Amino acid sequence: MASYSSRVRADIARWQQAGMIDPATADSLARDVEANERKSLSFGSILAMMAALLFGAAILIFVAANWDAIPRLARVAALFAVILGGYVGGAVLKARDHAAIGEALWIVAAAAFGGSIALIGQMYHLSGDEASALVTWGAGTALAAVALRSNPLTVASVGIADAWLFLKGFDYYSRSDFPHGFVVMAIVLFAVSFWTRSQAARHLIILSVLFYLMLLVTNHDTLQVAIPLVVASALLFAASVFAPGPVDRVVQLGGRLPLHALLGFLTGLAMIQFELADESTYNSGFALASAIALAGVVAAIVLAGRGSRGLRWLAYLGFAFELAIIYVVTLQSMLDTAGFFLAAAVLLGILAIVIIRVEKRMKGPDAKGATA
Repeated sequence: MASYSSRVRADIARWQQAGMIDPATADSLARDVEANERKSLSFGSILAMMAALLFGAAILIFVAANWDAIPRLARVAALFAVILGGYVGGAVLKARDHAAIGEALWIVAAAAFGGSIALIGQMYHLSGDEASALVTWGAGTALAAVALRSNPLTVASVGIADAWLFLKGFDYYSRSDFPHGFVVMAIVLFAVSFWTRSQAARHLIILSVLFYLMLLVTNHDTLQVAIPLVVASALLFAASVFAPGPVDRVVQLGGRLPLHALLGFLTGLAMIQFELADESTYNSGFALASAIALAGVVAAIVLAGRGSRGLRWLAYLGFAFELAIIYVVTLQSMLDTAGFFLAAAVLLGILAIVIIRVEKRMKGPDAKGATA
């Protein structure tokens, strides 16, 4: 069955041939379809990607299991054949309007490239570690994404960069240098995502940067990382709320920058609260951070809650977290176990009432088109 974009293109050509629209209008409509067709991801596309990953894993496991029985030259030739066949075959299918299958083959080729690095390195006893292999794999996948202008390959590149960050960030045994190189990777991949029109990759990069900052706290003073994060997130939230059009034209996040900014704001304040929390005495710094967090949650709901259900639920979670941490730090020593459950029940009841009232207020004529 032809895709929606293909049917629209066929309709545009038919309308132009019938004289219903002029060539300029037809060209504008066709370019608009091309610019927006990558924003949707069908269930069939998801299944194709999953099948591609499983197929790639099956090939690599088969080759690895029969590694000693296969001649050395045949091993290398087979691996490169899978890579070349995946990229070329995917490009041919993509050109013939089989986008999901074509991009699935590209994922197979990228997976085969990563497996080839490990297998060929083992075969020729090449020096290096897992982190270096991930950098090579990620760079190759990113180059393929640029060359093929592929959304899924861009997301895969970000995923590989995240794996490298996780591996280096939790490398407690060798205690290697902190992976500051991830900042460069994130900037490069963010730029690549505009070329490949991969909005999903940009969302993932922003979440990955937050994870990087959380790791950075373990190697630096918490307040030096958390305070700039809170300030930057608040500024981004304000810009995205008061100038949504220009800001989204720059970042191209589908209007979801406020959601990321709120998450960054709450993450930074949580870092500060954990740093300042002192269960034995009342801490004015912790109280100030808690007040700012609660005020930020309320401001987020008031300023941007109506247009985004996802932002509202993140704000609700942030509010619940603040209630919990305030209780743990300031009230736990005053209450026994029964009092704890009573206080928890009251707080959850208050939260439920607040959420119900806010949701009722948010329901309106303009809430139907709210973003997720």
